[in-house]
Amino acid sequence: MRRVIWTLALVSALGAPAAAAPTRTGDLGTTDAVLRWINAYRQKPDVARVPAAVRTLSRLDALRDPETSAVYVGFVAGVIGSNPQKADELVEKMLPIKTEDHWFIVRAVAYSGMAGWRDLLHRYADRMPGRQLMIEKYTAGKLPTLDGIAFDKSPGALDRIKGYTASVGNFITGQKASEPVRLEATSEVLDALWGYYFATASYGPVGRILRMLPWTKDRDSTDKLTVGSMAKYTLASNAAHDAELLAMLKREVKHEPEDVQPVLREIIEAVDTMEIAHLRKEALAAIDDLKRKGPGSKRDLSTWGQIGQGAVALGCVAAAATGQVEIGIPCVVGGALGSAALNYWSKD
Repeated sequence: MRRVIWTLALVSALGAPAAAAPTRTGDLGTTDAVLRWINAYRQKPDVARVPAAVRTLSRLDALRDPETSAVYVGFVAGVIGSNPQKADELVEKMLPIKTEDHWFIVRAVAYSGMAGWRDLLHRYADRMPGRQLMIEKYTAGKLPTLDGIAFDKSPGALDRIKGYTASVGNFITGQKASEPVRLEATSEVLDALWGYYFATASYGPVGRILRMLPWTKDRDSTDKLTVGSMAKYTLASNAAHDAELLAMLKREVKHEPEDVQPVLREIIEAVDTMEIAHLRKEALAAIDDLKRKGPGSKRDLSTWGQIGQGAVALGCVAAAATGQVEIGIPCVVGGALGSAALNYWSKD
């Protein structure tokens, strides 16, 4: 019950219109204020206030759990990636956060995709001594970044040729080429991608989210079906309150792969007709069907909770569960649907 009450309170904060976003640095004193500010950021970017927002999140213990703070990681990564000339200044001003939260800065820099992000981490490694190993692993390519999301597409002919030549080379040299470290596409990653979009309003993170849509048809993996359904629902919910995002989806649909286009067209139609609730119902029906009949039937629906329960995601959960999406409560801050959604829906 406490979780539901807290969730609904968060929805109320997210429901504030963009115009009501905090306008002064001093206004960024609560998590709700930071969320409203993030929601409005892409309309009026204000890079100078980002460190203050991060310090607030750290002070309020909002960065303690990587799962529940993924959207913030993605947001700061997007700010750094789109403002590389200010990267040093941003990191310098974020350093005063709690020492245990320094992981957040490291991951945001690694996820930024800016040229020279490894050098940036090395420059500040001595200032974050507790994250030396994390920095070492990221810069050595032993930890994955947003550029390395694994979408598990079947290898094409060229990929198979490369694999063959690599195996021949391995046979000759006796050494096996190391595989690149991949980032599993989970709801935590989905939240991070949405955060990156909130910072940049760019197609890059949206394009990665679109690549998850074919999983809405997956009938072999509960995990893939879940994440695909999350991607589909959050795209529709966000586009319903973001005209520029909807225009982007309409513009790009014809350029997407054949397995993405029909799902994307369904999303666009749902937004145009404001019939988004049925996407949730269809996702639940597909999950229930897989649970009962498919290979994933041995996994209980409660395992959805292990996929991630981002704090911001809870806002989407309550909006969907209480039928308030149509009145403007956005899933525009906080992409993925976390475990609270499934706990709520499974009790219907």
